[in-house]
Amino acid sequence: MPTVSVRDSPVHYRARGQGPGLLFVHATGTDSATNFDHMVDAFTPRRTVITPDFAGSGGTPLGPHPLTVDLLAEQVMAAAGAVTDGPVDVVGFSLGSVVAAAAAAACPERVRRLVLICPWTRNDDPRQRLLMDLWQRLPGLDERSHQEFTALSVFSAPHLAALGADGIEAGLKLITAETGVLRQMELAAAVDIRDRLHRIQAPTLVVGAAYDHWIPVRHARQTQRAISDSRYAELDCGHMAVFERTPEVVRLVRDFIGYRQQETLP
Repeated sequence: MPTVSVRDSPVHYRARGQGPGLLFVHATGTDSATNFDHMVDAFTPRRTVITPDFAGSGGTPLGPHPLTVDLLAEQVMAAAGAVTDGPVDVVGFSLGSVVAAAAAAACPERVRRLVLICPWTRNDDPRQRLLMDLWQRLPGLDERSHQEFTALSVFSAPHLAALGADGIEAGLKLITAETGVLRQMELAAAVDIRDRLHRIQAPTLVVGAAYDHWIPVRHARQTQRAISDSRYAELDCGHMAVFERTPEVVRLVRDFIGYRQQETLP
């Protein structure tokens, strides 16, 4: 896997396909392969899909610097810059949507279109603080409880029921609390990017999830209202929209970035 150096630390990424750049930014406690590999083939015939792992995920170490939204935004845009000199479309999911929004605000000339899936901009309401605080405490109390709480929070009830007992058990094993994940959890609990959203110039699609117990859908709606050139779509699913509603997510992204058009970037 190729790497690019950011603040003296390697950032692992993959690039597949051909055409204008399409950057995917993953969520907390996972990596780009887990979040997006099941979707990549839907874009590679006409897009160069770039999937970095930010600090603490995949092959990218935490590094010596504090974990911040700015650092992660710098890392993912460096990966994009290592692949293409032109502007890219950016798709972020969960914490990745926070990072993607920060990147678009900091580097407006490098982001052509922006898609934010299940985003949020702050953690200052009491319900969100309660959830984030419990989420951070559970790994130190009981690993199984942490896994079960996370699954119950990020998936909708119908999706979990459809998985069945064996499917749920397999999914729980993917929920870990390694050092990198714990640092990302701390960052997710401290998110506040409200003062940046007005600097986003790229046309933006915000996708909310109607049954999101992790980041209630009102956060996605508030995010959309704060970005001037934006539109909103909502899916009937839980927080893990990229898994629960994969075909719909692919369609929304493809339509928004003009995938079916034979456009060329300026």
